[in-house]
Order: sequence, then structure tokens, then C-alpha cells
Amino acid sequence: MATASGHTSAIRAKKVIGTSVYDGSGRKIGAIEDVVLDKQSDSIMFAVVGFGGFLGIGEKYHPIPWSSLDYSESDGAYVVPYTEAQLRAAPNGSIDELTREGGIAVRDTTYDYYKAPRYWE
Repeated sequence: MATASGHTSAIRAKKVIGTSVYDGSGRKIGAIEDVVLDKQSDSIMFAVVGFGGFLGIGEKYHPIPWSSLDYSESDGAYVVPYTEAQLRAAPNGSIDELTREGGIAVRDTTYDYYKAPRYWE
């Protein structure tokens, strides 16, 4: 059953990884490369969206709050309410950098940047 945001109650991570991500104008910006879990709160910390590269070269990985992704059944993709400029200026790094020291610093910076509601408070 879908929630108000279009999310379903349960989905397997392997179905999410590789799913395309579009900006609000309908332009494909990348794909979900990973989903980072917060083991202490039993929540999804963020999705990792890869974009900007060619065949894996020069690609940047951007953490995006899970609550910011809205699934579009008609497109078979997630849509984010951000502009290309916002996404390019957003926190990014390698997947190892995004999860260093438990990912807490990146999580906090990401949620502050996107002004997303904090699931942990």
C-alpha cells in the first residue's frame, strides 16, 4: 500500500538500486547507487544517487534524504523536488566517504542542505 508520499510500506533494496532519478522538470539526473541504513534508529539514512559521469568515470555520489524521493509509477523512477543547480552544489563524495564514521556528519549536512525533516529527532 502506498503512503501519502507515494512510497510503499515495503520494498526490497535490490529493486531500488539502479532505479532512475529525475528532477522536477522531468530530466533524468542519475540513478540510485545504494541505500544507506541507520542501524541505530531502524530508518533509512539516505539514498545515494550517482550522476555526472560517463561509464563510471567522473561520477559523483550524492546523498539525498529518502523522504525527498517520490516514486512515479508512470515513469518507473524516483523524482526529487530539486533543480540541477541545487543537486550539483549538494554534498557529495565517494560512497566510502559518505558512510565514514557511521555517516552521521554526512547525514546531518545533507538534511541541513536540503532542509529535509530529520527522522532522528
